[in-house]
Amino acid sequence: MTQEAWIAIVTTLSVLGLLAATRISADLILMAALTVLLITGTLTPTDALSGFSNSGVLTIAALLIVSAGLKQTGSVQFITTFILGRSNHIPNARMRLVASASLLSAFMNNTAVVAMLIPTVQDWCQRMKIPVSQLLLPLSYAAILGGTVTLIGTSTNLVVYGLLLENGEVSLNIFDLAWVGIPVLILGGGFMLLFSNKLLPLRQGMVDRIDQVREYEVEVLIDANSPLIGKTIAEAGLRNLQYTYLADIERHGRILTAVSPDTELFAQDRLHFIGAPEGAKELRAIKGLQPAERDILKLNLAHHQRCLVEAIVGYDFPSLGKTIKASRFRTRYKAVILSVSREGNRLPGKLGNITLQVGDTLLLETSQSFIEHYQFRKDFLLVSAINDSTPPDFQKAPRAICILTMMVLASVSGLLSIMESAFLAAGTMIALKCMTASHARRALDLQVLVVIAASFALGKAMQTTGAAAILVETLLNRPEEMMAPWIALGIIYLLTSIFTELITNNAAAVLMFPIAQAVASQLGVDLLPFAITIMFAASASFVTPLGYQTNMMVYGPGGYRFTDYLRLGLPVNFITAITAIALIPLIWGF
Repeated sequence: MTQEAWIAIVTTLSVLGLLAATRISADLILMAALTVLLITGTLTPTDALSGFSNSGVLTIAALLIVSAGLKQTGSVQFITTFILGRSNHIPNARMRLVASASLLSAFMNNTAVVAMLIPTVQDWCQRMKIPVSQLLLPLSYAAILGGTVTLIGTSTNLVVYGLLLENGEVSLNIFDLAWVGIPVLILGGGFMLLFSNKLLPLRQGMVDRIDQVREYEVEVLIDANSPLIGKTIAEAGLRNLQYTYLADIERHGRILTAVSPDTELFAQDRLHFIGAPEGAKELRAIKGLQPAERDILKLNLAHHQRCLVEAIVGYDFPSLGKTIKASRFRTRYKAVILSVSREGNRLPGKLGNITLQVGDTLLLETSQSFIEHYQFRKDFLLVSAINDSTPPDFQKAPRAICILTMMVLASVSGLLSIMESAFLAAGTMIALKCMTASHARRALDLQVLVVIAASFALGKAMQTTGAAAILVETLLNRPEEMMAPWIALGIIYLLTSIFTELITNNAAAVLMFPIAQAVASQLGVDLLPFAITIMFAASASFVTPLGYQTNMMVYGPGGYRFTDYLRLGLPVNFITAITAIALIPLIWGF
């Protein structure tokens, strides 16, 4: 074995070990591995950086922009309600999510499905106070399982199918794989539904308590055209907010306190919410709620151009000791004060009568340029934006959903590739003003993209140095005449599965196909069942985040650790393997 092969193996094992044993972020670990492979000469610069120009990575980048457009227009809320409903029952949500993701993945690229559904799941978990780690990994696994049902469900299936055609083998129909794919999906998905709750962690998305450092009171209005009129508080989604709670309702001069979830909402109701600063962001995302502060209308800013900002009053603030009304704050700063927090506690009473002091924390609604203007001025000690606080532009939701639908149809019909349709959809989102170009840039999650792109370098190193081929030959070094076809099939499955976890699914499939071809030839049996085995084994990547792009995509957003994949992934891998190895010879005989 060459020195470069040893370096590739040691680097890959080191990455797996660091992901498993440390809390160092995955992007740092993988970029360090890429650097090692580059400076040792194991990979050329072109090979080391090939992942950054990979069509799959670029497709994910485009899909992140499409997802952001859906979020900016509030379309995510409609999709969330359709897929997950309004129940905060985790098993029910997981069942609906697994069913939806697997069905979509059967007919379109599973990477695209996961990219579109991640923000949907995050939004739903935030509103329903559910840990996002309970749903994102089942989302990835369901998309992988769903992709095995049809020939077009995963790129791996198409890669192996292309190799079969090159060898003049019998062609496959789009639904031929369903004979094995559906049982695999039912058994693997059923296991997830039954045991995910026990095997997955409660991490990121856990309910944050109201007693945080800063507490505010925010007042909103049910306007005359609000779709919330006639709905109860629970039906309007105002009962299960993560960062804030409804304190009371002001109606026709009367204060309704301790309101029940069945209380009906009327036009011109003024709702008083108490909670953390992120609570104001949650309220802005609910269609039908308007800021009750009349001065906001005088900002001359469109609803979707505003954002929420926190600013701490400094020693050089020109209106110290004056009331908010006397300070002419809106005129001077082009911002409206929504609430004031002092020493971590909200200040009750009428806003205009509050006298401002040094250290008061102001929750402001203003334009996105406020931070640039006042971040380094002495009026405020600190100015910071609340992330993603720009209200959705609900009027543009229909066009965003239409763009998404056309993207899916173009991809499924074969009119455009998934990359082409994703790029076209992302550009159309910007062109039709579903989002701005600056929002599109911010939507590109560099950590996710870097992790996926850098992981390609590991697979490339294992391939180009011959390390993968040497390991396979070592493991298969036994007399084939002593080997029954079904044992050979099991070994091919096992080796493909191992290499999928180490060098990505498509690379493992390409590597194993000629080996399977040689084994089938020496045993004098048909190649087709071995090729089908490679399809399933290369797709069934559940044990590590490296093996499949969707696993890596949920790694950061779900707050997962390497061991989380082992706990849930090993049983799913075992179920998939046993089911596939048992059924494939029965359907495609040797």
